[in-house]
Amino acid sequence: MRALTREEVRGIDRQAIIEYGIPGAVLMENAGRGIAERLIDLGINGPVVICAGKGNNGGDGFVIARHLDLHGYEPRVLLFCDPLELADDAAINWHAIRKAEIPGRAWLSVPEPEHLREELKSADWIVDALLGTGFTGGVREPHRTVIRTINESAKKVLAVDLPSGMDCDTGEPQGECIHATQTATLVCRKIGFDAPGSAAYTGQVSVIHIGLPRAMMRQFRKDANAPWPVE
Repeated sequence: MRALTREEVRGIDRQAIIEYGIPGAVLMENAGRGIAERLIDLGINGPVVICAGKGNNGGDGFVIARHLDLHGYEPRVLLFCDPLELADDAAINWHAIRKAEIPGRAWLSVPEPEHLREELKSADWIVDALLGTGFTGGVREPHRTVIRTINESAKKVLAVDLPSGMDCDTGEPQGECIHATQTATLVCRKIGFDAPGSAAYTGQVSVIHIGLPRAMMRQFRKDANAPWPVE
């Protein structure tokens, strides 16, 4: 598969939901479960702190927390927005983890770095689910402080889809940017990952499939006109 641009990523979601009738909640569930399984494969030896924003990237983080809890690990969710700002599938999964009594807290303002460091110090892994592929422009608060504090923690970091603060299309940091150990990117690599220097932010990249039909994904093959291989 070839790398995708920001607009192509948005188009995939729309096409899956509208043309193929796959609910967004199903796509989010598949994404979060797949990333949780990837994290388990990498090895977990302690708590996993999931830092989430208010968009679908944060919703993926909530699903990751639920599946880690299901497998007997110790997830803790830090949400950096008012929970009332969550919408649609992210809101559904926030309510699910609250009902499941997965521990965490919501920060309604910019966190004090020393308080955030205290939250992160016991983590074996930090999951970066702050900003997704739709992010453009400079990183603003509270994410600026959160990203800086995560990087200063020297913990292992797994980024969801792409490191928060990286531009999907250019691969360039837009101010503060997560330095991930691993990036679990959804569907296909992002075109920015091919930019010089981007590996310093992504770490090792693995692709997580979210259940999209092969017929739909054929258009994104490097040779889109070649016959689809039969296995």
